[in-house]
Amino acid sequence: MTARKIILDCDPGHDDAIAMLLAHGSPEIELVAVTTVAGNASLANVTRNALSVARIAGITGIPFAAGAARPLVRRTEFAPTIHGDSGLDGPELPEPEIELDPRSAAQLIIDLVMAHEPGEITLVPTGALTNIALAARLEPRIVPRVREVVLMGGGVHVGNWNATSEFNIVIDPEAAHIVFNEDWPLTMVGLDVTHQALATDAVRDAITELDTVPGRFTLELLDFFADTYRREQGFTYPPVHDPVAVAYVIDPSVLHVVKAPLDVELSGALTLGMTVADLRMPAPADCRTQVSLGLDQERFWSLVVSALRRIG
Repeated sequence: MTARKIILDCDPGHDDAIAMLLAHGSPEIELVAVTTVAGNASLANVTRNALSVARIAGITGIPFAAGAARPLVRRTEFAPTIHGDSGLDGPELPEPEIELDPRSAAQLIIDLVMAHEPGEITLVPTGALTNIALAARLEPRIVPRVREVVLMGGGVHVGNWNATSEFNIVIDPEAAHIVFNEDWPLTMVGLDVTHQALATDAVRDAITELDTVPGRFTLELLDFFADTYRREQGFTYPPVHDPVAVAYVIDPSVLHVVKAPLDVELSGALTLGMTVADLRMPAPADCRTQVSLGLDQERFWSLVVSALRRIG
């Protein structure tokens, strides 16, 4: 089987870090670039975090590029109550060894998509969609060349940053609106499934048994994440959102997905940033968007633990 080539656009972030480890440690994926966007913390912080995670995981030979430092229209909003001020509080991070690519994230995305054959590159954004929106607007020719956009964000029935909206979408809803309405295949991996991706005691035991540097790093991530999610949102075990999007690219059977028209609310006083899925069946024949509604938790964590084992 040919590995799926992905660009991971992220804002590390504890769950973004695990998404990086999953992508790097999975032979079903060829990670061709990592780009960063402001979200969980400032652009400077999340970019440094991504480079530090790369050193821990041994990710080399691919470009890393920093992207948008703020949303398209709105004020910047971070998530220190969940991720700490650095965006990756908890573990002690090593100094980065990789030099940043001089291009912006949006330009790197454009260059890589245009340099590959149509249908080769899958975009996997796990943060705000600012970089993806900018790339699509700067070079519309990338849209039909992208194989698929698999994003972590939104939710059909639930929000987390407010009653109706998920963080990655609501911090730049205009960018999300652009991405959702471009003419490319799009899969939304939202809170309906990522809230099922819980790092239980059994999961932690499986990672502990690996006794490796990436495994211990992941446990430190989960320790901090567990404390903040327990305190801020009442979770007994922390949900790890972003790796679920990567897992879907590795093995689509890990999620139950349904075709449904999708859009993003831009003007609601109580629903700004809400992802609206029209689940009145059947979806139109030309529907190019789909939403995830169910997660095979055992299969998901098997993919994560196997990836950590391979990184070693």
